[in-house]
Amino acid sequence: MSHDHDDRPQLSAAQAAAVLSPPPGRTGGDLVVESLQGLGATTVFGLPGQHALGMFDALRRSSLRYVGLRVENNAGFAADAYGRITGEVAPLLLSTGPGALTSLAALQEAAAASAPVLAISSQVPTAGLGGGRHGYLHELRDQQASVRDIVKSVHTVRAASQIPSAIAAAWESALTAPHGPVWVEIPQDVLSAGTALPVVSAMDATPRELYPRPELTIAAAHLLSNAERPVIIAGGGVVRSDASGKLRALAERIDAPVVTTFGGKGAFPWEHPLSLRSWLEDRHTTDFLEDADVLLVVGSGLGELSSNYHTFRPRGRVIQIEADAGKLESNHPALGIHSDAREALADLLDAVERREDAGAAERVRTVLEKVRVRIEAQDLALEQQVLAAVRQALPDGSPSFWDMTILAYWAWSAFDARRPNTMHSAQGAGGLGYAFPAAIGAAAADPTTPVLAVSGDGGAMYSIAELATARQYDAPLTWLIVDDGGYGILREYMTDAYGETAGTELARPDFVALAESFGVPAVRTTPESLAADLGKALAAPGPSVVVLPALLRMFEPTHL
Repeated sequence: MSHDHDDRPQLSAAQAAAVLSPPPGRTGGDLVVESLQGLGATTVFGLPGQHALGMFDALRRSSLRYVGLRVENNAGFAADAYGRITGEVAPLLLSTGPGALTSLAALQEAAAASAPVLAISSQVPTAGLGGGRHGYLHELRDQQASVRDIVKSVHTVRAASQIPSAIAAAWESALTAPHGPVWVEIPQDVLSAGTALPVVSAMDATPRELYPRPELTIAAAHLLSNAERPVIIAGGGVVRSDASGKLRALAERIDAPVVTTFGGKGAFPWEHPLSLRSWLEDRHTTDFLEDADVLLVVGSGLGELSSNYHTFRPRGRVIQIEADAGKLESNHPALGIHSDAREALADLLDAVERREDAGAAERVRTVLEKVRVRIEAQDLALEQQVLAAVRQALPDGSPSFWDMTILAYWAWSAFDARRPNTMHSAQGAGGLGYAFPAAIGAAAADPTTPVLAVSGDGGAMYSIAELATARQYDAPLTWLIVDDGGYGILREYMTDAYGETAGTELARPDFVALAESFGVPAVRTTPESLAADLGKALAAPGPSVVVLPALLRMFEPTHL
C-alpha cells in the first residue's frame, strides 16, 4: 500500500536541524507545554503541587500565560468561564490526590454547562501505580475512578512519548459537540524526567462536525411549516454554537414565539415581539408551551429547571435538536435530531416554508402580562429594583457570572442578558462559589472588558481567597455580594417545607474591610445607590467589591 505525503507540511532546513538537535534541559513537562502551544493554547489555569512541578517548571520556558488561583476548585471555575467566553479549550493544571479531587465540583459544573476544560493532572510515580498501598504522598488506589463519572473522556500517559498524542486526543474530545471537560493523567516521574524527544510542533486536533441527518430535517421542517401554534425553546446549545442569528431568522420565518432557558440567556432578543423571555418557572409560560401543537427544542435537554421542575407535559409534537445524544428524548418523546444547534438550524432555515401568524405576538404579550400581574401581586418591589439596578449599571457587552443566590434565581427568569454568551451561572450543577473565580477566568479571556460577579454572603465565603488572585493579576472585575446573613434560598426552602430552619444562618466578616485588606477597593451600598455604586466600580480599573446588605425573597413557585 502506498501513501501520498504531498499534502503534509514540509520542514525547512532550520526546522529539521531543530528537530534533530532539540534544546537541552527539557523534561516531560516541556512536552506538555509544547503540546498545548502546538494546539493553540495561550492561557492556562491551575495550582502547583509537588507531583506537578515538572509542568510548572516548563511553564517558565514557554510563552503560555499562567493564571494561578488559590484553590483548585476555583481554578476549575476560572477555566470553565474562559472556555465558555472564548469557545476555546481551557487547560487546567492540577496536582495529584487532594489537588485533583478538589477540582471535581468545578469539573461537574463544566460538564453540566458543556465548557471545554482540559484538566491535566499529575499522578504518583509510575512505580506506585496499580492500586497497591505503596505509601506515596497523595496516593489514591485509582485516581481516574474519581473523575470518570464527571468528564467526557480520560487519557492516561505512562511514557513521555505518549504525552502529545494524549493531550491532542483530549483537546479534540473537549471541543467535539457537546463541549465538555476532559482529563489527562501523567505520573510525576514522567513529567520530571529528561527527554531527548523533538520539540512538539503544531498539531491538528480539529473536532468533527455534528450534522443533522437530512431525513430528520425534512420531517422537522414539514411539522413546523404546517403547525398551527409552533413554539421554540432555545437552550444553551444555541449560545455555545453561536446560532442566535439563525434562531431569530427561523422564529421570524415561521412566526414562532421563543422562550430561552436559563442556560440559553441572550439566545433571542429580550424585547422581540416573539420573545417569551425566560419565565420558565411560571405556570402561565408552562401552559403556553403545553398548548403548542409543535414544540421545537434547540440545545436543551428539558431538565428540571427548563421544565418547571418536571411539571411540563407537552401535548403536541416535540422536535428536539441536541448535540448530547444522552439528552435526546431523555424526558419527553420527540423527533430527536442529534446535531450541533447551528448546523441543524441552518438546514431547517433552508427547508421550512414561510408561515405567517398575525396573532403570535399578541399571544406572547398576553402571557407576559399574566406573568407581570402574578409577580406584582407578591410585594416584590425591592427584588425588582435591585435587579433593575444591576442591569442599568452593567455595560451591554460585559459578561456576568452568578452564584447560586436569590438574586441569581431572579436573574434566570427576569434579567435581560442583551447579548448571547454574556450571562453565566452555576445552575448546571448547582454548586456554590462559582461566580467570583469564574469572573477571574472571563477577565483573563478579555482584559479590556469589565466583568461582574454576583454572590450571596454564603457563596462568597467559598471564594474569598481569590481576592488575592484578582489583586495579583489586576483583573478588571467587580464582585457584588448580597449580604443577608445566611444561605438565603435554603432559608426559604426550609421555612416553606418545614416551618423553621437549621444550618442556614451564618456569621460573616465585614466584607468591605476584608476586601480592603487584600488591597481591593470596596463600598457598602443600598438598593437606592446600587446602580451608581456598581457603575462606578465597573468603570474603575482593576478589581472591586460592592456589598449590598439586603434580605431578598423569591417569587412564589408555580410547580408545587
